[in-house]
Amino acid sequence: MAALHEVVIIGGGNAGVSLAARLERYGVKDVALIEPKDHHFYQPLFSHIAGGRAQAKEAVRSQAAVTPPGVEWIRDAAVDVDANTNTVTLASGSTVGYGQLVVCPGLQYDWDAVPGLAEAVHSPHGATHYEFELASKAWTLLSGLTSGTAVFTMPAGPIKCGGASQKPMYLACDYWRQQGVLDKIRVVMVQPYPTVFGVPEVDRELDRKIAEYGIELRTDSELVSVDATRREATIRSLGSGSQETLQYDVLNAVPPQSAPDWLKATDLPAPSDKGGFVEVDRQTLRHLRYPNVWSLGDAAGTTNSKSGGALRKQTKVLAKNLVAARKGKPLTQKYNGYSVCPFTVSRDTVVFAEFDDRYRPMPTIPRIPTWNESKASWVVDRDIFPQVYWNLILKGRA
Repeated sequence: MAALHEVVIIGGGNAGVSLAARLERYGVKDVALIEPKDHHFYQPLFSHIAGGRAQAKEAVRSQAAVTPPGVEWIRDAAVDVDANTNTVTLASGSTVGYGQLVVCPGLQYDWDAVPGLAEAVHSPHGATHYEFELASKAWTLLSGLTSGTAVFTMPAGPIKCGGASQKPMYLACDYWRQQGVLDKIRVVMVQPYPTVFGVPEVDRELDRKIAEYGIELRTDSELVSVDATRREATIRSLGSGSQETLQYDVLNAVPPQSAPDWLKATDLPAPSDKGGFVEVDRQTLRHLRYPNVWSLGDAAGTTNSKSGGALRKQTKVLAKNLVAARKGKPLTQKYNGYSVCPFTVSRDTVVFAEFDDRYRPMPTIPRIPTWNESKASWVVDRDIFPQVYWNLILKGRA
């Protein structure tokens, strides 16, 4: 017979742990968290690691250490959900029953979507800061470059914190400038959208830094293949379809991303959603067809830019709405589409982008232009946020 819990949460990342902690605080006593990994990561620090401004050990804790007291940690992976029988099937073959289900397994990295990319990031001249194991390697490669070409890429489609693809690039450029070698290094950023980010106020500030560092920005372009042996990256213009092959000395690439394959195969996504994201009301975060199913974070079918800042808002909304639903009360909490992306544009300054799901500015403090380059924002992003994450967010208190 399947184990049964009041609330089952799939995914032990930021979304799952912070939500579990908040539900415990709100009086939900039977919460189970499904997560196969032994370690928990604070992913915003990966960019700092790749840029030489943080150590890898700062970004990791054991999963046991961050799992809230009273929450049952199921050390297994979800492979299927049957929303008609209220059960989750695990990789071990066992099943877990639920009264309420929250689906937040995050995104998967689709390395094979770009031929040669997986081989390239594991080669002597490639890396990615989207993998914890390769973030330190990225800094080794970037800091050791004294001349040649460095290529940074971002894929089209939903990804974790879209702006993060650019952060190690700015940190490296500032370092090369300090070392007196920036003018000997060609820096190319491949960006699939019409502008560097999408929020006009932020674009202006980033464009200024791009010009300051002499970066070649290729908008409306994407990486389509890599030859690690030849050290060649081929990019394609999304407008004309024309292709260009870049010879590189260092490649730092961000992989295409999507909802996990097992989730795509369930009936939780909308039938028309080929991306496989969970179909939810974008304000209440409740499933549109299954009232005891919820989703937040990267795997949720919301329109916001996926980020930890968005998730912090979503966690509060979902927790309060789930508690209300269990009592048969109306769902009064609404997620407003907020997201945030701190751009590390130098080794001690940040451009702080806060915006809604239509990429309109949404500063936390009204009329304060947080998108201006600032040393104070650096302190918030680099020093304060990690402490808030480990000590407050994961405990359901922020």
